[in-house]
This record gives sequence, structure tokens and C-alpha cells, in this order.
Amino acid sequence: MKLFFICWMVTYDLYLVSCKIKIRTNIWGNNMAKKKTKFMCNDCGYESPKWLGRCPGCGNWNTMIEEVEIISKGPRGAFQHSTSTTQKATPLINVETMEETRITTEMGELNRVLGGGIVQGSLVLIGGDPGIGKSTLLLQVSALLSNKGHRVLYISGEESVRQTKLRAERLGVKSPELYIYSETNLEFLNQTIEEVKPKFVIVDSIQTIHHPEVTSAPGSVSQVRECTAELMRIAKTKNIAIFLVGHVTKEGQIAGPRILEHMVDTVLYFEGERHHNHRILRSQKNRFGSTNEIAIFEMLHGGLKEVLNPSEMFLQERSQGAPGSTIVASMEGTRPILVEIQSLVTPTSFNYPKRMATGVDQNRVQLLMAVLEKRMGMLLQAQDAYIKVAGGVKLDEPAIDLAVLTSIVSSFKDQAVRATDCFIGEVGLTGEVRRVTRIEQRAQEAAKLGFKRAFIPASNLGGWDFPEGIQVVGVETIAESLRACFNDL
Repeated sequence: MKLFFICWMVTYDLYLVSCKIKIRTNIWGNNMAKKKTKFMCNDCGYESPKWLGRCPGCGNWNTMIEEVEIISKGPRGAFQHSTSTTQKATPLINVETMEETRITTEMGELNRVLGGGIVQGSLVLIGGDPGIGKSTLLLQVSALLSNKGHRVLYISGEESVRQTKLRAERLGVKSPELYIYSETNLEFLNQTIEEVKPKFVIVDSIQTIHHPEVTSAPGSVSQVRECTAELMRIAKTKNIAIFLVGHVTKEGQIAGPRILEHMVDTVLYFEGERHHNHRILRSQKNRFGSTNEIAIFEMLHGGLKEVLNPSEMFLQERSQGAPGSTIVASMEGTRPILVEIQSLVTPTSFNYPKRMATGVDQNRVQLLMAVLEKRMGMLLQAQDAYIKVAGGVKLDEPAIDLAVLTSIVSSFKDQAVRATDCFIGEVGLTGEVRRVTRIEQRAQEAAKLGFKRAFIPASNLGGWDFPEGIQVVGVETIAESLRACFNDL
């Protein structure tokens, strides 16, 4: 009896396993993509379900080639640029290239950030904090493009048509080629684009648009991914430049999946502080130009105004002759900008000294102070240090090391450096001053603004002409630079 029961249980288990295999086989078989064979003419593109010796379209003989069309019922692909017909691999030397046609606006700063103008068929993502001016910037761009005769469709998912009209009146936007549409359904947006046939489309914002076939709420990961994929397909197939406005999280990153930034062609961040009038448009990704380019605007009542000379704006409130103040020529993309770095070093009242930094990396500041302690013998262990980049700019390149280090020493010694000195260079752990890029442009910018002396790495001295009116001093170590600036070192 026991043996019979064991045999029965084994047989039942085998039966269950076979049923599961059958079910999985059926599921996989139903989900597999179906293949459809068709024949296409090489000369005129005529399609036929069967092979024909003579093409009915153009009348040529033996031009029909078999094509396999895959019809899948699975999930939609995110990176869909064209139709579902299969393409053959092509040698690189046989691929025809053409110059990307760009449309320039009257905003020179925006053109430079985008790499020289707006590329047709590109997808641009603009992110930024709420109230920073994203919608204002894009509405101004829409007005400039429509005034040149280009048809622009402004899709607002957050504001009504009347609200957009009020903002346009405040900015002085009046153009018959600028169309306003308030909708969040992606199907209706596609229909409107087919009817209006615009050259530029602005979607404000991508987090409010929802795909009717996706069941999740607007702004979710799947909704943002599918809506962006559909808009990218429209941009690539119809050669329309589309601007997307993206919300940001508390950490300052664009909300939604990370694939959103991978899918688009250009990612721009609109930065700025509420207490300052200037705004910075920074390029973090650009397939048609250089990255890390910045454009500086000033927020006024009538909209955003370009700042053509940002160095002068950052230095106009500088307190000359104050200890702890130094000037650095920093590169933002391809543009040199002179920025003031301020330091305040005071004796600490705690067991652990404070290190605070605004606009620069705090870990970098601690590293430079450790180099000063070790290589220059300065007792900074019992000192609080506060470092700030004046004007609300964020600097992240290594060429600012020498300026930050000199600023700390100036505050610690309570001795001011010359108001006409500029410091450029990367500092290593052994105290050496290392080579930096684009040194000629940095020195020219410093000379243009009236600086008389520039401290640069000694390895950057050869191979370029010094600008007139400025003395270029090459230093190999931080000791050389500090002895030239301070008397008691």
C-alpha cells in the first residue's frame, strides 16, 4: 500500500510538470513575433505579397526583392526612429553624410549652448527648479522663431490657453505663426501636430502628458518613457525640433527614469538662485555640439535678457584689497569667465574645525588645506574655513585650485593679494602646480578686463603668444606662487 501511494504521488508530480511546460510553451508561442514575407521593388518601392517577374509600378524586370517584416505584439520599443521594416548593414564608407541644418535664433547665448543653432529633428530636454524661468525662456524662443516666419506649436499641459496668453502679453509676444494648445492626451497632441504642421514644438511639461494605452498615472516612469519615445519618433520621422520641459526632484535631477536623458539629443539645465537676477543655462549633453557650455541671462520684468559679458557682471561688486579675495579664470565649456573666490579663515571654538564651501567641492577644499599644512607648514587644524564663489556660480574644474589655495592663505595671513592678480592652475598632493587646458583664452580674458599679472603653471608657458598689457608668471610649486604674493613666506 505504501509503495502504491509513493508511485501515485510521483506520477501526479510528473503530470503537473508536463502541464506547466505546455502552458509556458503556449504563452511563449503566443508572445513570439510573427514574420510576414513581402516583395519590394528596388527601383520604385512597389510592394507585393508574392514575387513578380515584372514590377507593375515601374515596369522593370527582376527588381523584386524579398523583405521580412516582423509584426510583434510585445511592448513598444523606446528607441524607435523609423518604420518597422528591416534594414541591412551598410559599410561605413558607403554612408552618405550631410551637414545638419541649423536654425539660429536672435538669442546668441542660446545658439552657442545648442552648438550653433537648433537642429531640425532634434529632441531637447530643459530641466530646472520651479519658477526659475523655463516656460518664460521657451515662450521667448517661440516668439523669436515665429517672428522669422517659422510655425511654432506651444503645448501647455500645466496652464490654460488664457494663462499662456497673459504671459505672452507680458513678454510682448505677438505673432500669427505661434499656435497655443492646452492638452495632455498624447493622441490629441499627435493629431494637432498633423493638422498644424509646425516646424517647432514645445511641450510644457513632459510629466503632465499621458499615453492612453499606458494605465499608470501621468508623470510615472512608464508614462514618461512611452510619451518621450512617441515624441522622439515624431521628431525623427517628421523632421520637427521638439523642446521638452522636465521637472526636477529635490536633489536637482530631472524627474522620471534616467533613460529620459539618454533618449533625447540635448539636455539643458536652467540654474539660478531666487535671490539673484541672473540665470545660467548649462548644457550637460549635446549630440550636435560641445557639452558643459553655459549661457547667462538676466531675469527682468519683460523676460530674460542675455548677458554678453558675464565676467564683468561677476566682478562689478568685488571688494578690491580685501584679504581672502582672489580671481580665477575658469572655463565654462568654450568660454572663459573670471570669477571671484572668497575665503574666511577664523580660529575655531570647537574640537573639530568647520569646513564649509559654496560653489566649489567641499572635499576639494579639505584636500587643498591638507596640502598647505603638509607642504607649507601652516597650522590650519584649529581654523574654521568658509569658502564661497561670489555670484552664485558653481565651479567644478581643477584649474581653480591655485586660486582657492591662495584665497585661504590670504585670509589666514590677513594679507590681501594685488587686485590685478589672476590665478590659474591645478594643485597636486605634492604641492606642484599642474598644467591646465585653454590657457591662452584664459589669459586673454584676464588681459581684456584689465588684470596686470597672471600666475599660471610653468608647463603652460610655451607654444602661445602672451597678450599685451599682462605679465604672465609661470610657477612650478605653490611655494613659488605664495612667495610672490606674500611677504613673510
